[in-house]
Amino acid sequence: MAYRSQDPTTRSKGPFVVPTLRGSWLTRGVEGRFSAYLPWGGEVVRWTEGPDGRWSDAVSLGGGGLLPILAVGQGADRYVHLVGLRPVPGEEGHVELVHSTQFQTGRPAVEWRSIQHSNGKSFTWTGNPAVAVDAQGRAYVFTRNGGGGLSVRAQKDGGGWHPWWDLWGNRSDPSPVAATNGAGLVELYTAKEEGLLRYEQQEPGAKPVRHDVVPASVTFGSLAAVTGPSGHVSLYYVDKEGRICVWTPGRSPEPRPFLDAVGEGPLSATRCRIDGVDCTVLAQQSADGRLALAAFPVEQESAGAKWTETGEPQVPLLTTLTQALDGGLVAMTVGDGPRLLTTRQKPAAEGLQLGTWRSVI
Repeated sequence: MAYRSQDPTTRSKGPFVVPTLRGSWLTRGVEGRFSAYLPWGGEVVRWTEGPDGRWSDAVSLGGGGLLPILAVGQGADRYVHLVGLRPVPGEEGHVELVHSTQFQTGRPAVEWRSIQHSNGKSFTWTGNPAVAVDAQGRAYVFTRNGGGGLSVRAQKDGGGWHPWWDLWGNRSDPSPVAATNGAGLVELYTAKEEGLLRYEQQEPGAKPVRHDVVPASVTFGSLAAVTGPSGHVSLYYVDKEGRICVWTPGRSPEPRPFLDAVGEGPLSATRCRIDGVDCTVLAQQSADGRLALAAFPVEQESAGAKWTETGEPQVPLLTTLTQALDGGLVAMTVGDGPRLLTTRQKPAAEGLQLGTWRSVI
């Protein structure tokens, strides 16, 4: 499976174009019900889980000609922030970033609004956006800029947005990953040929600060992040030797490998409870096209992990993992067609056992 870091405007056209998805595009509301989001046909469509566990039909959230790329972030208030890319009218090949918010499960989202591009109103695709939400509920939208470095635009307390802030850097991964640490501050991780790069807020509302590059061998497009009980963010990625590596700046100054990759696709990651233990779960598409999961006690990669495959082969296979209200794992995959499938951890089973895969569409 290819990493989806390429320019989305170059993809083949058709009724459904396999999208680029960033962040957790499967979100949970305060009442425990889930919503799933996909860019499709120039808009974002949403499916909502009902109280009986059945899923709704697709509902359009608009978008006005969006490209097949979507970044999703959710804050502690459970508000869902959606960020997409849209062609600029009358400016062939130029794009702008647009933002919308859903405040309640199953309710309409607010109107999409342009937040332009870090290089100006009219600019070509430079990378896939990432979004994180701080403890105050403010969204931070990151994107690679025309110089190959990173820029961020943050919401203000009273509404509206700050200007784009240039975070500097060059020749970075087109698909950075954003996270919120235990203090409610936003962090951004990306890769360069030389290694890993981290940006960190020092105080609420502040511009993230760039740290020095940490030497590492990183496969672009493979980054995933999880915030642990210590409050530190752990970054997981695939190195160029085909190994899964972890880097937690708050715990260890250097990244280290701990597990062989099971395939060539990007990683997804979340936390859940397994046999009463707080665990990290990683997902990757296996070489035969199936979803593979590996679990270990959170922030204890040295405890060891092994891959277990589940579901039927799908090519391509995009995956997101999240946690149910009871602490169990929920997985969702989307393949070409599209095929949107979901499964949950069996609550009374020993170890990490998943229930039957169910079709949403």
